[in-house]
Amino acid sequence: MTGKAETPSTSGRPLALITGASSGLGEGFARRLARDGSDLVLVARREDRLRGLADELRTRHGVDVEVLCADLTDPARLALVEERIRSTDLDLLVNNAGFMTPRNFVDEHVDTWDAMVRLHALASVRLARAALPGMIRRGRGDLINVASVAAFVPMRRNILYTATKMLLVAFSEGLSQELHGTGVRVQVLCPGWTRTELVDDPSVDTSAVGWWDEVDDVVDYALKSLERGRLVCIPGWRNRWLVRLCGITWRPILRWMLRHSGTGQVRMKEE
Repeated sequence: MTGKAETPSTSGRPLALITGASSGLGEGFARRLARDGSDLVLVARREDRLRGLADELRTRHGVDVEVLCADLTDPARLALVEERIRSTDLDLLVNNAGFMTPRNFVDEHVDTWDAMVRLHALASVRLARAALPGMIRRGRGDLINVASVAAFVPMRRNILYTATKMLLVAFSEGLSQELHGTGVRVQVLCPGWTRTELVDDPSVDTSAVGWWDEVDDVVDYALKSLERGRLVCIPGWRNRWLVRLCGITWRPILRWMLRHSGTGQVRMKEE
């Protein structure tokens, strides 16, 4: 693990740790929180991207930014990030790291599914467990678990992605109940299709995607919703409409509609 010599928590500013911070929503959270005056710990695999972002945010906003290069599917690296969380007074944890690989379940190598479960589920749970005791002790702190609208829509060719995002929703909802009255807030962020670097191949047809959201809009809505105490946060009225529709549609009909909708044809890569 590498970073600045100064520990961000010594500055007196709020401190946020963001996973998957090298691009997409993770980078969006980093930019917004730095602009608002928070020190940051940025976690991702791509150290060059993290260092470039960290240098930019230090120069532009005068905040302290620490870089932790870690693949959270690696138990040893995950343990190091857990220890970093336990060693400081963390104000906000954003569990954002994730990836999508739209393929039929039996066509993808089992190691890929293993990595997805480790990253979406195990890493999020373990990092939350590392952060929460300190937050509870101080009577303040925030946890944002980044799930997806896919948690409410059983997409073909994305079934484990959907399942792990469903787990994050259920985990966050239950955790919110346990933390009631402690001063610690929990949010599960469920964005729809968002313009990030996840699209792997420019030749891939994205015409099946009905609408796109912008990273800044999703981050802004998430942070405003956190202040308002909204547990399940779904940015965009069309995404909220979609979730409501799926909730009231008879499940066999919904499965038939999704099977014939072309959902899951966009090939994605890790963020």
